[in-house]
Amino acid sequence: MFNQSWAVLGLFLVICFSAAGLGAVFTASSVKTWYQLLRKPSLTPPDWVFGPVWTVLYFLMALSAWLVWRNAGWSAARAAFLLFFLQIICNVIWSGLFFGMRRPGLAYLDVLVLLSTIIATAMVFRVFSSTAFCLMLIYAAWVGFASFLNFEVWRLNPESDAAVLPS
Repeated sequence: MFNQSWAVLGLFLVICFSAAGLGAVFTASSVKTWYQLLRKPSLTPPDWVFGPVWTVLYFLMALSAWLVWRNAGWSAARAAFLLFFLQIICNVIWSGLFFGMRRPGLAYLDVLVLLSTIIATAMVFRVFSSTAFCLMLIYAAWVGFASFLNFEVWRLNPESDAAVLPS
């Protein structure tokens, strides 16, 4: 008999990897053209690193949400899941702003909101599962690094987003 727990894990995997797929659509529009022309900070990893890292992170997101659901259920963890889905939305929006619209300045504002929602999600997840909390912290650490990269790309390429540069 099919276990409901595995179905819920599958649901979280579908949600997270659907967000990844939508983000990839935005990314594909610019990653081999516009992005290659940008000046980048010296700490920028090679392009091939991003796909595997994000694949692992989306899996960890799904796993962390599933652990919370398994320990608390939908009703008890409602606020946690609202934050979880909000951070996924911010994640997709970042790809749309940075790669789709080619606006690193706006994307930087979004990634700060994204990082905040990841941290808030992790803190709420901690109530239900210390493992889920730790998995979200791994994600937060990467997004913190990505925030630095985003800011530096914006700073090094002021012409790419002149409409939102601070004066």
